[in-house]
Amino acid sequence: MEQDYLIKKPPFQALFIFALPIIIGNLFQQTYTMADSAIVGRFVSEQALAAVGASYSLTNIFICVAIGGGMGASVIVSQYFGAQKYDRMKTAIYTASLAFLGLSLLLGIFGLFCSREIMVLLNTPADCLSMASEYLRIYFLGLPFLFMYNVFSAMFNALGKSRIPLGFLIFSSLFNIVLDYLLVAGAHMGVSGVAWATLIAQGISAVLSMLVLLKILKKISSPVSSIDDSSCSVGAMTAFSESHSVFDGKELVSMTRIAIPSILQQSTVSIGMMLVQSVVNSFGSAALAGFSAAMRIESICVVPMSGIGNAVSSYTAQNLGAGKTDRVVKGYHAAVRMVIFCAVILCISMECFHHPLIALFLGTDGATEAFLTGEGYLTFMGWFFCMIGFKMSVDGLLRGSGDMVMFTVANLVNLSIRVIVAMTCAPRFGIAMVWCAVPIGWTANFLISYGRYRTGKWKECGMV
Repeated sequence: MEQDYLIKKPPFQALFIFALPIIIGNLFQQTYTMADSAIVGRFVSEQALAAVGASYSLTNIFICVAIGGGMGASVIVSQYFGAQKYDRMKTAIYTASLAFLGLSLLLGIFGLFCSREIMVLLNTPADCLSMASEYLRIYFLGLPFLFMYNVFSAMFNALGKSRIPLGFLIFSSLFNIVLDYLLVAGAHMGVSGVAWATLIAQGISAVLSMLVLLKILKKISSPVSSIDDSSCSVGAMTAFSESHSVFDGKELVSMTRIAIPSILQQSTVSIGMMLVQSVVNSFGSAALAGFSAAMRIESICVVPMSGIGNAVSSYTAQNLGAGKTDRVVKGYHAAVRMVIFCAVILCISMECFHHPLIALFLGTDGATEAFLTGEGYLTFMGWFFCMIGFKMSVDGLLRGSGDMVMFTVANLVNLSIRVIVAMTCAPRFGIAMVWCAVPIGWTANFLISYGRYRTGKWKECGMV
């Protein structure tokens, strides 16, 4: 397949070809996070599931920082690629990689020494506090691997090579699940077993991703047709010896301008969940276990919507870089059709299969309160996944064009609604208020971002 298919093939076809590997890859990534919870819930205890769940909203923030930062950098890379400015493109990739390596080391060191204090601040139930702290400490040890793997994946996507990170995700996910079972069910390592399994799997994938990316960059030169996945040769490390810079402060500033709002958009859900985690925790470990199980399932449901939004972002950036503004609008309309199709399937699945889905985590003998909490979450949220799809599609267009002001405002409004409603209403009216606020936030976000899209001003922001 030609490298510039995002700017040549029909919009629906181009988006589908690009988004499908992203969606499949993210499904595998979410599958192993679900395996973490399911294995500790079944082979350790309900408290162990609650411990992993108590850490989930926080750890997911760091995943979102890595994904959002990588996506912010990939917008610049995609625009350079579409404009065939390959030296600047390579400099942007190296700059992003070094910047995120430094950031991940700083965050990892901080988290390693403050894990227990963080869990205490989140009002983690006493019967799972030690396990949650232990899980978090090991997680922070592997934070550099997590960051680098997600940044490298974003760079592959920026180059139109979304199938490469798919391969690494499938390998990492399957390997992680095998390690989960061996370390938890076999070696009886408990919660620490799933944390070590994740660290090892992501570490191997990060190193392999780096080597493959360097080989590909070594082959990129004008014209585009000289790029060939099958011709990638050994000697990748010599890519750094080419004439372009390894680090450029101006490129970092440009990427940061897009990366920070992108990180905010990616982490809105996780930041909101962390801020209301203390509210959920106050209902006890049984409710927390059910809530954690439902959140894991929700994370799977959001994957196709996120994948479509990410695809729209790279599609928009490449087409604006190539000066093809009209294709961007057609691509957005194609994305909306994809969202509607996925939302119908998700709604039917949640309404028909909510009980067996929760039972995957809690087993058949889980506490009644845990089941009621998890099933209540899923049956309500099933009707509203279309809204997060609409929101992510138009957000992806704005991000891909570099139009970040209203993008940022929309996501802050989304976050604020979730936090305010949950923290003020849940203690008074029950835990259900935590998730009742979610579709309200998604809808407000969409309306603001869509209003910006309708002005057409994003067309003026995307030229490199």
